Amino acid sequence: MEWTQILVIILSAFLALFLLLSIVLVILLIKITRQIRSVTTSAERAAVKAENVVANFSAATSPATIGRVVSTFVRNFKK
Repeated sequence: MEWTQILVIILSAFLALFLLLSIVLVILLIKITRQIRSVTTSAERAAVKAENVVANFSAATSPATIGRVVSTFVRNFKK
């Protein structure tokens, strides 16, 4: 065997190794992308729920605040 044939064999072995590693890396990246997608979906749902809670809280506090102001005005008027 000549040294050029040995070099071709070594290079093709490294090429096959890098090809296998790249396939494994692509598979892992696809799995990570799916996990990131599920995390962002759940975070979006949590943000929407928090927004709804804040909206309900603000709607509930507005009548209470108005009632408090009216009752203070009535007390001051009676005095």
